[in-house]
Amino acid sequence: QVQLVESGGGLVQAGGSLRLSCAASGRTFTSYAMGWFRQAPGKEREYVSCVNWSGGRTAYADSVKGRFTISRDNAKNTVYLQMNSLRPEDTAVYYCAMQYEGTWPPIPTRWGYWGQGTQVTVSS
Repeated sequence: QVQLVESGGGLVQAGGSLRLSCAASGRTFTSYAMGWFRQAPGKEREYVSCVNWSGGRTAYADSVKGRFTISRDNAKNTVYLQMNSLRPEDTAVYYCAMQYEGTWPPIPTRWGYWGQGTQVTVSS
């Protein structure tokens, strides 16, 4: 059974930083792309960033490019999202996800496994 557990969320002032972590278990972590998504109140869930199996390829939504950095540590079965220069509009519940298949680039409809989410609140 695949489990994804996020941590690292919290309350931070605008301009501050947070690092989110997502620990995976129940599947061969190194075979699959991982991603981060977020959902703000009253809005649909949106894509934030993704990383391929090795960590050598990454992609970002335009809204976070240059501010957020995704990485992974395959020895720890963990993916990270370093968030810098945070803005109030970054406030959301952040989710990590794993692809069903081991392909790159990831297929948008094939994010099959999800964590429970971690709240990030950025005050102005």
